[in-house]
Order: sequence, then C-alpha cells, then structure tokens
Amino acid sequence: MERDERVQILKDLIKINSANGNEIEVANYLKKLFKEHGIEAKSDAFGDKRANLTFDLGRGDKVLGITGHMDTVAIGSGWQHDPFASEIEGDKLYGRGTADMKSGLAAQVIALIELFEAHKINGHIRFIATAGEEYGTPGANRLEKSGIAKDLDALLVGEPTGGNVVYAHSGSYNYRITSAGQSVHSSEPERGVNALEGLVDYCLVERALFDDVKPDPYLGNIKHTVTIFNAGEQVNTIPDKAELRGNIRPTRVFNNDQVTARIKEAVEKLNQEQAAKLSFEILNDWWPVASDPDSEFVQSVLKDSQETFAKYPDHPTPELRTINGATDASVFVKHQQNLPVIVLGPDEWSVAHQVDEYTTISSYLAIIETYKQVIQHYFD
Repeated sequence: MERDERVQILKDLIKINSANGNEIEVANYLKKLFKEHGIEAKSDAFGDKRANLTFDLGRGDKVLGITGHMDTVAIGSGWQHDPFASEIEGDKLYGRGTADMKSGLAAQVIALIELFEAHKINGHIRFIATAGEEYGTPGANRLEKSGIAKDLDALLVGEPTGGNVVYAHSGSYNYRITSAGQSVHSSEPERGVNALEGLVDYCLVERALFDDVKPDPYLGNIKHTVTIFNAGEQVNTIPDKAELRGNIRPTRVFNNDQVTARIKEAVEKLNQEQAAKLSFEILNDWWPVASDPDSEFVQSVLKDSQETFAKYPDHPTPELRTINGATDASVFVKHQQNLPVIVLGPDEWSVAHQVDEYTTISSYLAIIETYKQVIQHYFD
C-alpha cells in the first residue's frame, strides 16, 4: 500500500466510536478490508454490538498469534481535537484510540495484507482482534474458552510501546470481600455486630499479606492494595454489611492461583479466630506474562524494531522493557503460562486513555514495517 492508504485506514478506524463497545462496526470494516485483499476473516458477534474477528493464514508446525483489541476507553471531556475526526497536525494524528490501540491494530492489519499479497506468508499465522479489552476482556475470555490460544507457539500484542519491546507484564487481579453483621442502634453496640470490624481486621492483615513473596526477576515485587471500602448508611446505626475491594498485580513468581490461596487462608483465619463473617469473591483474574529477554524470539524482535526505527531519527532507539499493566495476553496465557509473548506497538503510550490522545504517523509507519519483519523472521 502507499503511505496515504495506510494512513487512511487508521483514520477510518478512529472515526468509528468503539468506546467500551460497538466493536462490531470495527470488525465489519476490517472484515470488508480483508476480503478486498483476498483474506476471509470470521466475525464472532455477541452481546450488544460486540464482536471478535479472527482468521488463520498459511501452514506450518509453529503458530504465531497476532492480536489487538478493537475497543477504546470512554471519550472523556475537554478535548481540543475532535476525538473522532482523525485530525492531523504535523506528525501527530489525534483521536480516541489512536494510541491505545487502533494504530497498532491497523498496523497489524496492513502488515498481514501486504505480506499476503506479496506471497511472503511462510508459516502459520493466527490473527485475533478482540472486543472489550479495556473493560473486563469479554472478547478474549470468549476466545480463550474456545481454545484459540491452545496451540500458539508465540504471541505478538500490538499495544503502544513506542517501538520498545515489552517482554513481561504483570497480571491484574481484582477481588471483593464482604462482611456480614447485625444492625442495632449505636447507643447499644454490644447488642449488634459491626460489619466494619471484620474488614478492618482484614486490612491490617493485608498490609503484610505478601511480605514473604520473593521479587520476580522480571516484574519485581508483587503490588497489592485495598482500593475501595464501603459501609454504613447513617452515623447512629451499627452497619450490618460492608465490603471492600482490592487490586493485586501478580507475577510469575507468585501467580493468580497463589494469590487466591493466600487471601482465602487469611479470610478463613479471621472467620475462625475473630468470629468474623467474611466472604471472598474474585472479580477479575488476569495473569502475568513473561518471556526470557535473552531468548531468540525476544532478541530477534528487538533487532527488527531497532533496525526499522533507525530509519526515523526523531525516535529513540527501541529497548527491552517491562510494564505493570495487563493486556489480552493475560487471558490467552491462562492455560499456557509459558507462552512467549511480546508487546510491541507505535507511539504514544503516555497519552493513552487521556484527552487529545494521539499517535505519531512516523511510528505507525515504522511499526508496519517492523511487524512485517517480525513475522517473516519468526518462521526463518
């Protein structure tokens, strides 16, 4: 494709409002685009205007997954640029989802089309475009349950990294603990059971709950905190119910199953020793991802990215990185925890989810070429 056509595809995607939904319109656009270039993609519609889009190209013993998500976060207010006008100023293209991650998605699409038309697909590739990555990962969960990732040998995720190669990222684990009590007038608290007390006791335990966990060689220490606490309706009444919510960033050293076991143990101990009435529930369960930074796969991708971005002197030389955020890969590795995964995409991570989100056209064009090199070299 010519430069203008590549940019137009990204602009078309930005003009589709897929904030926390409506991925079906993006899927339909991409399905039509693929068909125009001889590729038959399968749209899997579900829910309210939600859809995944998948296809396989080529053959071979090794299967390389290429994945991106079609949704964006909510629009927000205070934009200086129309979030759906795909306005261009200099090297910057503005709009909701330009960075996270329609630029990466468009680059993947274009790279696959150009390789296919040039008859340079020399292995088995599986394209996976998902719904709802930004909120609950319903699309990735649906696909993972269908077995789409069970035979993958490696996975490339197109989130924005500025050309840097992210070889590891933490999981994200959200949970809720509810406490039951007995409501009475606050003048006679001894006649009731204050639901707050059980949660306060848990918070004190939670502070040191993971102190003995060793740092992960790639992701460092496990991150954990209680972030939401709700109880009581009026000041002169003992609350009979209360709840808290917490977020944890699991690592490969201490994964999601171990986190669950540790919290359950703490809750059961408080219920037995303090006569608390606590109930534990997992809300979201995204797994950590890590690849060996010295592996042939990671080093080959880094070399490809460095060589491509060297042609764009305004961009820093790509490096190896880790991040604390989760991606759809956190779902796809659930039953294949040693799956090699890298996250690689264009600018600009720092403005993802913010007003006046943008990507740079130069990094977008560079990533297209990088993806093409990565795909070809993976099967060499």
